[in-house]
Amino acid sequence: MRVIIAEKPSVARDIAKVLDIKASKKGFIEGRGCAVTWAFGHLVTLQEPGEYDPALKRWSLDTLPFVPEEFKLKLISNRGVAEQFQIIKKLCKQAEEIVCATDAGREGELIFRYVLALSNCETKPIRRLWLNSLTPDAIRAAFKDLKDGHDFDPLYAAARCRSESDWIVGLNATRYYTVRHGRIGTGNDRVLWTIGRVQTPVLAMIVERDDTILQFRPQPFWECSTRYREVLFKYTGKRFEKEAKAQDLLEKITNQDFKITAITAKKKKEQAPQLFDLTSLQRELNKLHGISAADTLTATQSLYEAKLVTYPRTDSRYLSEDMKPRVPKILEQLKAIRSEQIEPLNLKQLPFTKRIINDKKVTDHHAIIPTGMIPRRFGPNEQLVYDAITTQFITAFYPPCLKNITTVDGVSNQVKFQAKGTQIADPGWTVLFPRKKKAAADGQTLPAFEKGETGAHEPFLREGKTMPPKHFSENSLLGAMEAAGKFVEDDTLREALKERGIGTPATRAAIIETLLRRNYIRREKKQLRCTDMGRCLIALIRDPLLKSPEMTGEWEEKLKQIERNELKPDEFMTGIEHYIRNMIQDSNTTQLDRSRWGSCPFCGKEVIKGNKAYGCSDWKEGCTFVLQPDWNGKILSPKQIQILLQQHILPHPIRIDDELRILILSTQGFPMDLRPPSADRQKHTAKPDRP
Repeated sequence: MRVIIAEKPSVARDIAKVLDIKASKKGFIEGRGCAVTWAFGHLVTLQEPGEYDPALKRWSLDTLPFVPEEFKLKLISNRGVAEQFQIIKKLCKQAEEIVCATDAGREGELIFRYVLALSNCETKPIRRLWLNSLTPDAIRAAFKDLKDGHDFDPLYAAARCRSESDWIVGLNATRYYTVRHGRIGTGNDRVLWTIGRVQTPVLAMIVERDDTILQFRPQPFWECSTRYREVLFKYTGKRFEKEAKAQDLLEKITNQDFKITAITAKKKKEQAPQLFDLTSLQRELNKLHGISAADTLTATQSLYEAKLVTYPRTDSRYLSEDMKPRVPKILEQLKAIRSEQIEPLNLKQLPFTKRIINDKKVTDHHAIIPTGMIPRRFGPNEQLVYDAITTQFITAFYPPCLKNITTVDGVSNQVKFQAKGTQIADPGWTVLFPRKKKAAADGQTLPAFEKGETGAHEPFLREGKTMPPKHFSENSLLGAMEAAGKFVEDDTLREALKERGIGTPATRAAIIETLLRRNYIRREKKQLRCTDMGRCLIALIRDPLLKSPEMTGEWEEKLKQIERNELKPDEFMTGIEHYIRNMIQDSNTTQLDRSRWGSCPFCGKEVIKGNKAYGCSDWKEGCTFVLQPDWNGKILSPKQIQILLQQHILPHPIRIDDELRILILSTQGFPMDLRPPSADRQKHTAKPDRP
């Protein structure tokens, strides 16, 4: 008997229908010498420390770090899991061959192999079903091309390393920081500080951005421009930081003629946007409609399971060569709902450029595209996601947008100015995007200038102030995660940096939701902002590598090397074990710098001690930070002042009624009666034996 294991019941039913397997049993479908069964996503997970040794149930610094010699598995505790697992185990024991039909990626492979391991069926012959979509044709084609399951051993090795390294770093760091920094006063309650190999660097990025904005001090500047024949010309030099210098330039050109010195016209070709991978799709939906990354993934997964789009958890924006014959058929089918947009395309001679077809840029899965099946109904957000994917797919085959860009150079009393104008010669692909078409057409219309012409002009100054960077949105945070903290808008540069991203396309949305759920960040409209809890956690973590996006990006790259069989799993795990041991050892030896008070939380300059309070050394330049050591009659010691300032726990003025702020102080040995009573305190705490 052949046993086929799918990741979800709905996928199992689709496979059974295509294979004409019809006899429904409890937990599986049987017929034609096959049994199709299913998991519920993850059924199996790694055991907890207390299951290796009961003594490890108690959280203690003495037992850290704990790294098992061999990791052991157990069933997750969700309802119905044990019963379904026993059905799968029984079928696997009877099987002559087992087919892995879970999602075709790292986590899907892990789900299948963990089930196999806990069933003691790892020696059974295994095959791999690799699906890019769930249409009947795709399922039939994949079954005709079943792979040897052991061809995917490197993928499983990478998945196992991801699982075990997250366990090692997350569990040990969480226990360490909770035990060392989580005690509240003399009671038994603790603050639960949860640490993650991936989530903590992401939180650090948000905290750093928010603190940069908080510490930002606007600086005035002046820009010089002039109007000649109703056209705005801008001064080609740098803007001025001193008004007097700007006024000098203005006086130099006032009542002087303006002369056109050069006119340059060039054509610009703007290519159609590339097909979507998951991250670019999530960013687009967040930017245009404010949909969260998690909700976009959920909607795309639903569309995939409804056979309307291809596999969503992809990091590729290209199609493979073997897709060429299928593309015209998909577009022909889509005419039923997009006839006006598809009609201009010659389906017999589509422009398959390297921006669309590139085998070298397709790894496990190609870009997300529609399958050609026509939707009947949609759930929440599914309409917006489907429309975005379909429009992007059609757009890829449209001609480029052609622009005529004219640059006019002018001079007044040897001071150089420049004006630019843009006209759309051929809108090309932008006709499918009214907003982008309007943006492309924006810009002043230039009259017919002649080189050497002169005339009067109207020079003027504009005063402005420098602006801080923007708070992260999900769109910009996903871009930063994709580029390992080096957030860039340019698609080409982002592609080059993708190999060093934080997390994977499939996990980035979950990381953001985890930080939200743990109250380390919060949503404010489209912005993602750190909370006091999140800022405090990053302040407590002294190890820079644990907060480093670049380091986490390197770990992700090593996992990809394991997938490609270029790195041995043991080498990676040895590095993770050495890292967690060094992290705990170095954190235990962290010392305060007794020679200084610390840095100003507003501007970063050194703090100095005055007669009655502590303040910023840059007070003469306007920094207003002051820290009073006398709180409700209690005097903070010099050591407590250094803890507050050197560990960056004070990002803005302290409020005595801020419970969390006082809770933070209590973890550092501050007087407990500074902490006001509150019925809400339990939401910040957890029992030490049940983190």
